[in-house]
Amino acid sequence: MENLWRAATGQDPNPEDYYGIEFWSNPERSGWLTKQGDYIKTWRRRWFVLKQGKLFWFKDSHDVTRFSTPRGVIPVGTCLTVKGAEDILHKPCAFELSTGNVTMYFISDTEKEKEEWINSIGRSIVQHSRSVTDSEVVDYDSRQ
Repeated sequence: MENLWRAATGQDPNPEDYYGIEFWSNPERSGWLTKQGDYIKTWRRRWFVLKQGKLFWFKDSHDVTRFSTPRGVIPVGTCLTVKGAEDILHKPCAFELSTGNVTMYFISDTEKEKEEWINSIGRSIVQHSRSVTDSEVVDYDSRQ
């Protein structure tokens, strides 16, 4: 949860949050989003990269190289929902990403991009969810 809090507040990410993930190469999704700050509710346009269950953001798309340090990292496996948020923010193309305690807001450039981000992040939440790990899955067919 500390990692998510650090990500939501925009504090520098811990290298352990992204160690071994080549975020600069073949992301599942990447593109511009406008992100709301946590304490000061300003909106900043950032380059986002989704890869291996992590949502990274950078100041610019040119900042994404092997030697880059992300401005933030959200472990999407700790998130519960991703959904549209136009009705909450009263802004078009808005969506939210939430855990039980923290909600982060984003705005895409188009409705199509918003839906693509929601779908990609949603798939990543399911794939990387910590609610059920492989070791916790019970195979009832193998029981006697």
